[in-house]
Amino acid sequence: MEYDFEVTTTLSFLIRNNSELLLTLKKRGFGQGKWNTPGGKVEAGESAEASAIREIKEEVGIDVMSIKNLGFIEFVWPAEKSEYNTRCFIFLATDFSGEAKESDECRPGWFRFDAIPYDQMWDDDKHWYPEALAGKMFKKRFFFSPDERVVTIEDI
Repeated sequence: MEYDFEVTTTLSFLIRNNSELLLTLKKRGFGQGKWNTPGGKVEAGESAEASAIREIKEEVGIDVMSIKNLGFIEFVWPAEKSEYNTRCFIFLATDFSGEAKESDECRPGWFRFDAIPYDQMWDDDKHWYPEALAGKMFKKRFFFSPDERVVTIEDI
């Protein structure tokens, strides 16, 4: 089945010392109060890669020198929340400079891989973060219930 994804976004895994992941606590908007990786909407005429680099700079003030595309995830919501249907490109960066700084959108924090706060994140994250942290390529589709729980996962 084909789905219409009017919104394209990015999420980026910034990893340091092969053991820590940068997460951001969303302060407003969609996902407020949840930890996630830096990311956001791809603007018209912008590549997903350029968007990822821009979003990292805007959200946490870090300059990325190189970034690797790990694939994408499609998030499919019930009809009453279909405006949240999104195709999200996932990136990995280990070559960056600067210190993470708080912005009006989010507060950054570094987490050891074994201390990622999945209970304070989107329900899907625990299912695919380990693959991204390992640098594996993937394409997945997550179906959500109205209460933001994962109902079905597909590899695509």
